[in-house]
Amino acid sequence: MQLSVISPVYKAEDIVDELVSRITKAVSQITEDFEIILIDDCSPDSSWTKIKENCGKDKRIKGIKLSNNFGQQHAITAGLETSKGDYVIVIDCDLQDDPSYIPKLYEKIREGYEIVYTRVQNKTHSFLRNFYSYLFKVVLNLFSDCNYIGKNVISFSILSRKVVNAFCKIKDTQRHYLLLLRWLGFKHCYIDVIQNPRFSGNSSYSFLKLWEHAIDGIVSQSDKLLRLSISVGLSFSFLSMLFSVLLVVMYFIKGFKEGWTSLMVLILFTTGIILVSIGILGIYIGKILEQAKGRPLYIIDETLNCEEEKCEEEKNESREYLLSRKP
Repeated sequence: MQLSVISPVYKAEDIVDELVSRITKAVSQITEDFEIILIDDCSPDSSWTKIKENCGKDKRIKGIKLSNNFGQQHAITAGLETSKGDYVIVIDCDLQDDPSYIPKLYEKIREGYEIVYTRVQNKTHSFLRNFYSYLFKVVLNLFSDCNYIGKNVISFSILSRKVVNAFCKIKDTQRHYLLLLRWLGFKHCYIDVIQNPRFSGNSSYSFLKLWEHAIDGIVSQSDKLLRLSISVGLSFSFLSMLFSVLLVVMYFIKGFKEGWTSLMVLILFTTGIILVSIGILGIYIGKILEQAKGRPLYIIDETLNCEEEKCEEEKNESREYLLSRKP
């Protein structure tokens, strides 16, 4: 198969039909040998019903329903592991990422690149949401060990089969699509795009979810927070020694008067630093526990237009096994 298009779907019952229509129109300019994989991340609305309707109309459209809300990053992983295309495109379902850029992405990756990212040239969200997104990228770049992610770079991208296979080997429970791609490396480039307003509904990413997503990305990719807490602790130890020497000098020069206020402020401040450090350590321990459980990244509840391929793969595996058993 030449091209696969993956889109995680959540609260998009009014968008799925238009999403499939626009993707099909864009990809048909390149090839008729393609597949569109829609992953329903246990959406509470009728998104899966809409996916079923579209899968019934065209066998090239495939549906995957996850058994629980595992999150967008895990839904992307499910799509990548299911995809068959030589090139794979990842696009959000809200149609802010315009499918009309797909031919341009394909043309660019055919120049010899393994990954083509997209950079947004306009801002379609409110000032507050744009600020959250900006802060999110700043925090990720500051505390993660991966290469720099541009503040306007989004998940809309195209990958070669080599990159997809490498990505699927990563079994980290805490996943961040862009950070993992940057960690993989490979030859990459960017194209500039214009985002559309959301086709329908509102984004499910609140400030709290973005913050949690940033923490997951930082903890899974770097130990900088731990090293930062050590540096802060050493700095305060050094400052406390200097302050002790200063108190002794002040006592002999002009006398020193006790002050409960300054003492309580110092105790509360240092206690806060200690608790923050313990909290950071606790986050890392919690993530280690999640990884050590060895649970699958996602559970598939139902699939559409995927059964025949799976049956054929199972037949091939059985055939290979029988042939290997022959003397």
